[in-house]
Amino acid sequence: MPHLHIIGICGTAMAGLAALAKERGWVVTGSDHGVYPPMSLFLRDLGIPLQEGFRAENLHPVPDMVLVGNAISRGNPELEEAMNRGIPFRSGGQWLFENVLEGRHPVVVTGTHGKTTTTSMIARLMDEAGLRPGFFIGGIPRDFGVGARFPQSQWVVIEGDEYDTAFFDKRPKFLHYHPKTLILHNLEFDHGDIYPDLEAIRVQFRLLLRLVPANGQVMANWDDPEIRSLAERAHAPVVTYGLNRDDVAYTARLNRADGQHWSLFHNQREIFQVHWELLGRHNVLNGLAAAATCLHHQVDPAMIKQGLERFQGVARRLQERFNVEDIRIYDDFAHHPTAMATTIDGLKCKVGSNRVWVVIEPRSNTMRSRAHQERLAPALAQADFVVLARPAPRGMAPDKLLDVDAVAHYLNQGHSGPEPRACVVANGLEAAEYLTNHLKKGDHCIIMSNGGFDGIHERLHHRLTEVYS
Repeated sequence: MPHLHIIGICGTAMAGLAALAKERGWVVTGSDHGVYPPMSLFLRDLGIPLQEGFRAENLHPVPDMVLVGNAISRGNPELEEAMNRGIPFRSGGQWLFENVLEGRHPVVVTGTHGKTTTTSMIARLMDEAGLRPGFFIGGIPRDFGVGARFPQSQWVVIEGDEYDTAFFDKRPKFLHYHPKTLILHNLEFDHGDIYPDLEAIRVQFRLLLRLVPANGQVMANWDDPEIRSLAERAHAPVVTYGLNRDDVAYTARLNRADGQHWSLFHNQREIFQVHWELLGRHNVLNGLAAAATCLHHQVDPAMIKQGLERFQGVARRLQERFNVEDIRIYDDFAHHPTAMATTIDGLKCKVGSNRVWVVIEPRSNTMRSRAHQERLAPALAQADFVVLARPAPRGMAPDKLLDVDAVAHYLNQGHSGPEPRACVVANGLEAAEYLTNHLKKGDHCIIMSNGGFDGIHERLHHRLTEVYS
């Protein structure tokens, strides 16, 4: 069996590739810096040896191939050892195409928002219908408990990430995937650390469209003007979808404001109604994209309806972590103003007059910068109270960092009450203490971060349990 060594194995994507390689029959080893659960436990359960830290001796015995994680750069001792010895190395995207996607039908989901959830839904619906798809997802679908699975059929469902691939390949990951079916879900400015402006991202999406064969398919969200413009460049047939529209092939109409009951139409004919646990218009749009894709590929509508209603969601997407004395704490991955606004809207529609708190750790490079300075406060306008953590500099000049004081000032304008509507804290520890002193029974609190945020969930659970025990 060939031996694959992965440098930077604990990233979600690389750990997923490790799982696929193991399932395919490779002997897999890996290393990373700062190894900790849950990924370390995930890899251990797969029987994959994991080395803490990067050392040249980790490549002994010499592997047949090395995968290089997105965060790895020149100077890494393992990378230098591989290059000096002439060991073949690949990016994750290239290995995925060569070993999983080539010769199959890749269904690639792209967009600034909703990729993980929509990809998970399509995998769930195809699985429900017995199509035995493989999948590669940048999160953990709760239906499967893993983010990657080797295909047992022609179908592979992939989250199409527009971030760059490796130190030697600055193209987006999705350009490696050669989609046969491409979902264009939405497009906004993001990843300000590698893209100077929206036009730079548009260019990459245009290149991606060129890779879809003429006998392939483009599924396009007609609600998004950026996608409508992009779709004009498609060489494959375009199938349109959108909410509450009469000018698209597939539309969804909300029967409840919170999005938990909606109807799907094809060419203005109702196909079925969906009653599910997910909240928000954004999730209805995700479900519509997934259902339209599967319907187009002749999946039984009854199986699609059943799969949607059984869909358990994705970890860290408005996931309720705990409930202490009717104080509900949610974990959410949102790190873009649009995603934040839609998540808050969905929960507000559900809980009515109950107070909704939003706690934000600006952690991604884009969120730490001022790329969304003017958009952030309006995106949080529906929240009753907001707690903002100061962004960590991590090499960014102070005048380039997100001005959280200005965001708080905007939100506090016109507010009267015993406590401010928005406040600024230093970190997750301070946020947990503040929340402990201010949350009341019946409150809902969304913690928005794409990282661990100083273990805030565990700290807050412990403190609230102490207070109410």
